[in-house]
Amino acid sequence: MVEIEGEALTDVIKRLRRAEGQIRGVIAMLEDGRDCADVVTQLAAVSRALDRAGFKIIATGLRECVTAQESGEEPQLNVAQLEKLFLSLA
Repeated sequence: MVEIEGEALTDVIKRLRRAEGQIRGVIAMLEDGRDCADVVTQLAAVSRALDRAGFKIIATGLRECVTAQESGEEPQLNVAQLEKLFLSLA
């Protein structure tokens, strides 16, 4: 399990809150009968925001993995697990 703390945690939460607001906006757009192209554009923005939050979490895990290995500790997640997580977002 990757522990997210400090600035990384703040950044991930900020990105997720932004995506949350965008999703509410998409719902409102659909309820208002907005143009399909506008809705899809907003959905793409939500998708990017979620991807970036996920990539930030994975980057934090990679840093923890490298730091643990450099200090002779066993990382919480190994490189293969982090790669699998990364590819799940790709």
